[in-house]
Amino acid sequence: MMLELDGGRLAYAYTGGKPFDTSYPTVVFIHGAQHNHSVWGLQTRYFAHQGFGVLALDLPGHGRSTGPACASIGAFADWTMRTLDAAKVRRARAVFVGHSMGSLIALDAAARHPDRAMGLALLATTAPMTVSDTLLDATRERAPQAIGMVNQWSHSSVAAKPFAPLPGFWLQNMNQRLMERVSALGEAQLFHSDFSACDTYADALEHAAAVRCPVCVLSGTRDAMTPPHAARALLGAFGEAGVPLRQAELDAGHALMSEQPDAVLDTLGHTVFVRAFLRRRHVSGATHAS
Repeated sequence: MMLELDGGRLAYAYTGGKPFDTSYPTVVFIHGAQHNHSVWGLQTRYFAHQGFGVLALDLPGHGRSTGPACASIGAFADWTMRTLDAAKVRRARAVFVGHSMGSLIALDAAARHPDRAMGLALLATTAPMTVSDTLLDATRERAPQAIGMVNQWSHSSVAAKPFAPLPGFWLQNMNQRLMERVSALGEAQLFHSDFSACDTYADALEHAAAVRCPVCVLSGTRDAMTPPHAARALLGAFGEAGVPLRQAELDAGHALMSEQPDAVLDTLGHTVFVRAFLRRRHVSGATHAS
């Protein structure tokens, strides 16, 4: 689905194979650096067929959404909210789900717009999300090599060919090609811009303390980029905020959605905000699922 924003810019959102319906709660999926909406393939289709409206975004400058890319996490969050406005998503009806860089965008959006957020799920997250100077330099000066390094670090041994969870799929190669395609179709220095936005975002803990909706934090035990212990400060901030909180760890690396797609789906499907909606839908006798 293409949405027209201010200034004639276009935002693309995949709707999970179902027409987008604003009468349902909306699950907003936000991808990470150098990715697009396609990383959420299984999760988007499940929620779209369980009575949720789905918007899996291509961030500006990534995939089908027109650029330029945003230079900061806050600007990405503002763009996300303008996209929700364009889609006519109602207040208190959005669940924000973000991976890696997308987790910071989801957090920023939910914290600064508490009247819009029904729930928040952060996958492969940390605060702060600092990037080493060496890697930042590589994304600026040697992007193809940086893509190869990050792709390698994003996957645990369970994803290596021929042990991918789905027969016939080579997860590392698929992700490599996706990152290369986003780079080829996007603007120059896109990878560097994304990582710089993560590196300079200093508001994560403050915003975590401002969140007022249920939260799920999901980490990979083999994640070399955002290991579970890196989320402790965020978990503490959510705990101090007193919001319903679920924390889970899966046997996976940074690429949680592809390495453990069913487990990610199961965890998201059992979060407080999703269970509450499904329970209400069952009691009311609604039959939106197919």
